[in-house]
Amino acid sequence: MPVSQEVLLEEVRAIRLANGAIVLTERMPGLRSATVGIWVRRGSRHETPELNGICHFIEHAVFKGTRRRSALDIAVESDRLGGHFDAYTTHELTGFALKVVDTAVPQAFDLLVDMLTHPRFDAADLEREQKVIIEEIKMVEDSPEEFLGELFNAAYFPDHSLGRPIEGTSETVSSFDRDKTASYHAHAYHPHHLVVAAAGNVRHEQLVELCEQALADFPTADQQHSQTTPDAPPRAAAPIFIERKGELEQAHLLLATPWPSACDEDRYAASLLASVLGGGTSSRLWQAIREERGLAYSVGAAGSGFTDTGVFHIYAGTSPAQAGEVLDLALAELRRIVRESVGTDELRLVKDQAVSSILLNLESTSARAATLARQEITHGRRITPDEIIQRLEAVTPADLQRVARARFRTETIAFGALGDLNGFTVERGRLEI
Repeated sequence: MPVSQEVLLEEVRAIRLANGAIVLTERMPGLRSATVGIWVRRGSRHETPELNGICHFIEHAVFKGTRRRSALDIAVESDRLGGHFDAYTTHELTGFALKVVDTAVPQAFDLLVDMLTHPRFDAADLEREQKVIIEEIKMVEDSPEEFLGELFNAAYFPDHSLGRPIEGTSETVSSFDRDKTASYHAHAYHPHHLVVAAAGNVRHEQLVELCEQALADFPTADQQHSQTTPDAPPRAAAPIFIERKGELEQAHLLLATPWPSACDEDRYAASLLASVLGGGTSSRLWQAIREERGLAYSVGAAGSGFTDTGVFHIYAGTSPAQAGEVLDLALAELRRIVRESVGTDELRLVKDQAVSSILLNLESTSARAATLARQEITHGRRITPDEIIQRLEAVTPADLQRVARARFRTETIAFGALGDLNGFTVERGRLEI
């Protein structure tokens, strides 16, 4: 797919402030909107077992009021700005972003920075939010696909923070009183952990000035403490586990293998390999399991990359009587892609799919601001759309087979199942690649 260079024209600027905060802007002058956000270099993998879930808890708690605003004030102001407010926690970061009209950028930033740097953390508010998050945890447990994912992560990354749920547990969340919450927040939300990013019709100088004014009370960054250090890279296990849950109508199956990290040079080939296997309705797994045999409504595959490791998942939901056939079909596709080179037409299809996704995201200020922040946190530099497209276009069928042979190996295949499995079992020999 040819890409016009004019489509990728951009004005990106970056600066590190004296207190350690990084400010990134991508100017898109043809728009009347802008997304401004603050991302924190802290996620669930930076937590101790006792504090599991506290990053997600703080993400919720900052909406409950500040020294200048009540929770209602925050809700009314974000509605008045007319934009979309997004907040989320992952294993490696926490993000807050607000999309508004371009004239409202100063007000949006003032709201964001007030919430994140001066939360009130009222004890009664925190107690109510504990109940809300415990209900969220129960909701995950009632969603078989999500619950299987959490059970699997715990078995796949044993005794490691990546194996613990982002939301925490009912026990840990119930312990997050004001002292624990305020203490963790004071360290995690220091400017040297913050990345401020904006995209759209924004002016770099204006955002820098707003940041310098809002964060003026914080001391200059101590370089000794400005680097974030998550847990050491995990040692992935290759478990086989079956969790029986009789009230479910379906058997939920998950296959997994180690995968390139978000910083690995093989990540481009790995992304295309995952798309060939299960990235869309034309993918091999979708066609073999759903279209040709009608064995599942939901089936697919994807890779997840962290800064130092990755994991590839194949997921399917099917009736218990068909679980064995679905598993065997998925394994057959792994064996085929290890032994047979992907054809040039099939590779061209997933390249076009990937490039189209990149180009469509260029029209979204929210996507561009989030990409700026994530790349800074993960890579410490900007990776342009041009560079990403060039790296994807350079991938060959031999690259896909090399990654498949390195990653799809019998000794590292893991399997998990959840549901009323009607006596279904899996022996290690069945997972041979």
